[in-house]
Amino acid sequence: MSPCIPRTQTANHGNTGRPRAKVAVFCGSSSGTDPAYIEAAKALGRALAEQDIDLVYGGGTVGLMGEVAKTVCSIRGPEAVHGIIPLVLAEHERTDAYQISEAGGDLWLPDRALYGRTTVVQDMHTRKKMMVKEVLAGGPGSGFIGLPGGYGTLEELFETITWNQLGIHGLGVCLLNTHGYWDPILHWVDRASRNGFIERANKNIIVTASEPVDALEALRNYKVSGAVFKLAWANL
Repeated sequence: MSPCIPRTQTANHGNTGRPRAKVAVFCGSSSGTDPAYIEAAKALGRALAEQDIDLVYGGGTVGLMGEVAKTVCSIRGPEAVHGIIPLVLAEHERTDAYQISEAGGDLWLPDRALYGRTTVVQDMHTRKKMMVKEVLAGGPGSGFIGLPGGYGTLEELFETITWNQLGIHGLGVCLLNTHGYWDPILHWVDRASRNGFIERANKNIIVTASEPVDALEALRNYKVSGAVFKLAWANL
C-alpha cells in the first residue's frame, strides 16, 4: 500500500469567485460500432473545456467515458475532471495502474494527468449520489448530458430524469443525439405521454441536441417543467 496521497479537490470557482458550471456525462464504457460516437465524445470534451465547465463522469478510462475525460484533461488539466467509480468496476474500466490511498476515497494514479482526479466508492448508489451532489454544487449551466451507452447509461439517465420529475433537483438533462441514437427513447417518451404515463409538460424534462455546443446551451437555458412534483425532500 502506498503512502496516503493528499486529496486534491477539483477547483470549484473561476476568476469571478462564483462556482463554475459542472456537467455530469453519462456514457458507455464501450466505444460503440459507429466512429461518430467517439467523435461526439471528443467534441463534447472540447466544448466543456473551451467553455470552462468541469466534467463529472463515471471514472473509467475506456470507451466513450475515457475519451471525454482525456479530452478535457488535455486542454484544461486534471483539476477540471472528477471521475467517480466503484472499486469493483475500477478493475474492469481502468486501463492504467492505480492504488487506493490508505485514507480511502481517492485513487493514486501515476498518469492522473490523462484522466483527472478519481474517487473510488463502494457501490453504484454512492457513485450516482456523489455525481449528482457535485453537479448541484456547480454554477449556472450545470446539468447532465447523455452520450450513447447501454443499460448502465440508461439507468443513470432515467434516475436523474426521475429525480427532476420528483422535484429533487431542477437541472437539465440533455441527450446528445448523435446520428439519432436516442430517437427510440424519445419515441417511447412520446408514447408514454400519449398513454397517460408521463405528463405532457414533463416530456420537456428531457432536452436534446445534435451538437455538443448546443447541448451545453440547452443546459444553460433549461426551464423546469410546471408539472413536476413540488415535494419537500431532504438534502442529498
